[in-house]
Amino acid sequence: MRRTGQKLLKFDRNLGARLVAGTDEAGRGSLAGPLVVAGVLLDYDCLRDHKVRPLGLLNDSKQCTAEQREELFRGVLGCAERIEVRMIPQGEIDRKGLHRSNLAAMRSILRSLSPPAEVCLVDGFKLGPTAPPHRAVVDGDEKSAAIAAASIVAKVTRDRLMRRMDALFPHYGFSSHVGYITPGHSAIVRERGPSRLHRRSFQALCYLSEEEADAIRAARLRGESAEPVPVGS
Repeated sequence: MRRTGQKLLKFDRNLGARLVAGTDEAGRGSLAGPLVVAGVLLDYDCLRDHKVRPLGLLNDSKQCTAEQREELFRGVLGCAERIEVRMIPQGEIDRKGLHRSNLAAMRSILRSLSPPAEVCLVDGFKLGPTAPPHRAVVDGDEKSAAIAAASIVAKVTRDRLMRRMDALFPHYGFSSHVGYITPGHSAIVRERGPSRLHRRSFQALCYLSEEEADAIRAARLRGESAEPVPVGS
């Protein structure tokens, strides 16, 4: 496997700062479970020689297998100067909106990391004037080591939680899809109804009766409606 981490680490080093923080989230498009936002602070004066090797295969979490993410998670824990995690439960997402909740968590994380962070990077979003000074990097989890490390921490943390939730809600299959929409997940929600972990603000077809869902599908075929989207996304 190509050592993708070298490219990401070079991007951060070229910023000319010793302490670089990155933040990213996992679970934004999930139907059930929390949104998990992570921040990672890397000290580039310390990340040299053997100390940086665990990040050699660092990549955007979406480009990694579950096994690779677990290995990188351990590497990030060993290499990071500091790590911050915020978990936004589904109830708060429903009350405040997904995007607003995400930005608030990212602002909170950067406040915790800056100082000492000299440069703060965010994957894609500007966080507004109340956040510490930061740079929004489009596709940042594919460019910056600090953001990619945060994406790994957020994804592994969330997946582990959702697999544990499978024991509390055994009928929903959380151990396999970790809350994302799949045909099997939609079918069981339609059959049993949503659990306490499901985001009710999401306009998902599986929350509707078969008759209502059929009517929406027919309207889509006529070009009269778009795919349901999360409120606040």
